[in-house]
Amino acid sequence: MDKLSIANEMLQFDKKNRGFYDSLTDEERKKYSNYLMIRWGSGVQGGRDLQEYYLIACNERLNKHFFSIGKHPKLQWLCATTVSPGLDILGSAPRHQWISPKKKDPNDKNTHKKTLAELFPNMKNDEIELLAKINTKKDVDEYLKKLGNEATK
Repeated sequence: MDKLSIANEMLQFDKKNRGFYDSLTDEERKKYSNYLMIRWGSGVQGGRDLQEYYLIACNERLNKHFFSIGKHPKLQWLCATTVSPGLDILGSAPRHQWISPKKKDPNDKNTHKKTLAELFPNMKNDEIELLAKINTKKDVDEYLKKLGNEATK
């Protein structure tokens, strides 16, 4: 089995193989993608509880600070090994599946309108439109930071 096949990577992920990243050659490390591993790792086939567990565990343990530790791929891998509940140790690892990233709506030019509507639910649509016209996305992001929230994407 190819070391960098997604099937092998997910097997190592579920086995909690903390030495997997160290076993890769420099050439293999260039081809390896922690981002793809997280996309595959967060989705599994099986019961609803198992699917929810993997998705929530990936979000909590990986997605929140994934780019903060982007210069440390080994650390990203080590964090990823904490996701699996260790089912493969018992020989019953779930089959992982790809979860596509959400595509941006090309018609939605003012994505911060949605954010403004969530921030001010009592405002009417025309008021939200006006706020969106007089405030840039950067303004909305700064406002969110002052509230203690992360910036919009």
